[in-house]
Order: sequence, then C-alpha cells, then structure tokens
Amino acid sequence: MSNEYESAFEGDSEVEERRRRRNDLRYKSRPAPESKADAAFFSSERARHEGRVRRLHYLALNAYDRHKELINNYHLYYPGSTALLQRDASRDRTDHDVIREHHRFVWEPDDPTDSWERRLAKRYHDKLFREYCICDLTYYKLNKVAMRWRVEKEVVAGKGQFSCGSKHCDAREALQSWEVNFSYAEHGEQKNCLVKLRLCPDCSRKLNYHKQKRKAKAPKTKKRAKKSRKDDTKGKSVPDSAAVETVSGDGAAAAPSASVPSDTTSKGSAAVSADDIWKQPAVVDEEKSREEEFDEFLSELFL
Repeated sequence: MSNEYESAFEGDSEVEERRRRRNDLRYKSRPAPESKADAAFFSSERARHEGRVRRLHYLALNAYDRHKELINNYHLYYPGSTALLQRDASRDRTDHDVIREHHRFVWEPDDPTDSWERRLAKRYHDKLFREYCICDLTYYKLNKVAMRWRVEKEVVAGKGQFSCGSKHCDAREALQSWEVNFSYAEHGEQKNCLVKLRLCPDCSRKLNYHKQKRKAKAPKTKKRAKKSRKDDTKGKSVPDSAAVETVSGDGAAAAPSASVPSDTTSKGSAAVSADDIWKQPAVVDEEKSREEEFDEFLSELFL
C-alpha cells in the first residue's frame, strides 16, 4: 500500500529512511528498571562507609586517646574476652625475689659477682648497717633465733641500739649488749658469724634460754688503761721497815736494832718525796685530739 503523501520526486531511499524514523518513534523500547541491591551488598557498602568515617576519626586523635577508645570499644563489643589477653606471670621475678634468692648474710671478698643478680644482692648488702642486729625471738624455746642487719630507717629511729633489738619489742630501759655466735645455713653451707645484740632484760632472758651468752665489753682506751694501772699501783701495800739483824765476826748475832715507828717512816718518806718533787720534770697533761675524743665517745656508745 502506497502512501498518498509520498512525492513522485523522492527516491526510494529517502522514503525508507522516513518510514524507519516513524517506526522508531512508535516502537522505541524503554530501559528496563534497575534491580534493587541485596542485603549483603548493602551491609558491605555500609561497613565500608563506616570504616572510612572511623579511620578519619582515629587519625584526628593522639596516641593515648586512640588507645583508650580502642580498649573501651573492645570491652563494649566483646565482653568477657579480655581473659584471653592476660599473660602468664608465673615465671615473673621482681628485684625483691632476686635479692632473696642471692642474698648472703656476710659477703666475703672472694665471693663471685659474675651475674647481675649477685651484683644486685651485693649492692643491697652494702647499704645495710652491720654494727647491730635485729633478731626474732618467736621460737626461742626451740633454740631458733632469726637475725638480720639493720636498714637505714631503723638506724635513724634507733632500733637495735637505743631500743631493744627484738623485732617485736620497743623497750628502751636497762638495755644490755650481747655477743652471739650466730650459726646459720646459707646456700647449702653451714656458716657462723659473731654478731652483737642490744636487748632488754626480758628479751635477754629469751636469748639465754638454752645457753648463757657473753656480754659485750667496750674496748680499752688509753684513758682506761692509765686508770687501771693507777688503781693497781694504789692497791699494792708498801711494807714497813723491819728490824735488821747484824752478824758480828765471831758469829754471834747482835741485838736487833730498834724498829722505826710506822708514822715516823711515813712522815720521812713524805718529806723525801716533797723534796724530790721539785727535781723531777713537770707533769704535763696530754690534750686529746678531736679524733681521740670521738673514738672514746663512740666506744662507750657502741657497747
């Protein structure tokens, strides 16, 4: 069927082109509607977007705030799972444990210090004050007495010197000094050491429950030695002058001469000593130096 409006002057090609355009407008296909995303895709895109937001938020924080927020979120979203983060602390050792393991009551010059544990124990031992001991008399009836050296805090407080050296006693009256041969076992070896204790009468009785200990005495100084010599000379008695028997040539004994009374003899010796005192050099008292005075004071103090 031919079209009424077709021109006689148009070619077949032009007619076909115009017909095709009309058909395209009539039968133009509409685009198919897009399908909706499924739940998995939606959740992944949402998580990706949330991750970008969180990353920008964490980059804006400092290290401490970032660590605190991460730990708080972990506790919030994973309750009870922090037990998995606890480390095994059964083999951990502190400095106190190392010192207790390698401690020695007395360090000898030839004791080895080839490891850092022994050097640490040796350094702790050097800081102790080894003039007096602190003792524990809890098991004195079993003849078990524990002793240790004093620390700086106890020296400042006077514990063991101006107060009783027992661990559970603070008496300050009638203290006595004792020298004790302390026998102890250390690192599988039996050792002994002579130590000094200051105890009250009650604690002294506990210390001497099995065996009487020896009291500590102050060392003799020059002043005490001179005083003891003077006391010895004063104690000696000078014998009175006795009658002298003279023997004559024929062997007969002559009559004894009259004895001089004791009071006359003492007066005569006193007169002679008074005459001779000006002939002797003058006695000059020696002045003590500051070091000698301190030594004498400390010797009486550290009984």
